Amino acid sequence: METNNKKPSGLLNVQTGKEHFSLDLYSPSQELNLFIEHYWIVNWDLRGQKPYLSENLPHPSVHLVFEKNQSSIYGVVMKKFSILLKEKGTVFGIKFRPGAFYPFVRQSMDHFTGQAIPSQDIFGEVMNELESGIFSLTDQKEMIDLAESFLFSIIPNKDETLLQIHAIIEKMKSDPLINTVEDISEHFHLSVRTLQRLFKKYVGISPKWVIRRYRLLEVADQLSNGHPQPWQQLIADLGYYDQSHFIRDFKSIVGRSPEEYIRKSI
Repeated sequence: METNNKKPSGLLNVQTGKEHFSLDLYSPSQELNLFIEHYWIVNWDLRGQKPYLSENLPHPSVHLVFEKNQSSIYGVVMKKFSILLKEKGTVFGIKFRPGAFYPFVRQSMDHFTGQAIPSQDIFGEVMNELESGIFSLTDQKEMIDLAESFLFSIIPNKDETLLQIHAIIEKMKSDPLINTVEDISEHFHLSVRTLQRLFKKYVGISPKWVIRRYRLLEVADQLSNGHPQPWQQLIADLGYYDQSHFIRDFKSIVGRSPEEYIRKSI
């Protein structure tokens, strides 16, 4: 596994956050790359300081998150979510690629959407041992090695539908000309109904939601990292046809208008 140098996506108020916690990303072993996007580790030490509220825009991904005495599987989160960091702590997470948790459990992912499920309920008591083992370590790469040994023990067989989901997700994410489910339907020669069924089962959310979320994540990431394009150019690049629609979408997810968000980020 290697350190992942990509900037974290979806983390709001990035510059302020850096003053309160560290976030390290690691790529998975090659054999797990089909399923795992990355591992993430958050550390903070705010003893003697005020607690810090970390705000995040979720991706269409499932996370297996290890916290002391409360490790859980988090389905896709629909709206912005916040975590209050206080005193001192560590959280270790596994971010699955969109659709890639389904082959591990063979349960429709819409049952997980918006839910935090104790990891033992899905994988059994072995999760208590894994949690204890992870937090007995201080070296991050040793933590990941331990997590990967568990993942290798339950790695599913190759899933051709998952490969198709990956291709669709990548197109949604990288092509700003994809703005509707009909665009995806035409490109992949799949009916809208088939796409909706696949996404409900594998991703847990509608394809329309995924397209919209990737567009807004791109905006939020640019604003958080202090590199916004001129508004009209940014809106056009993201496939919006009018500014009011863009502002409405942004505010519905982030909770503030783009201008308000920029002011708070400075």
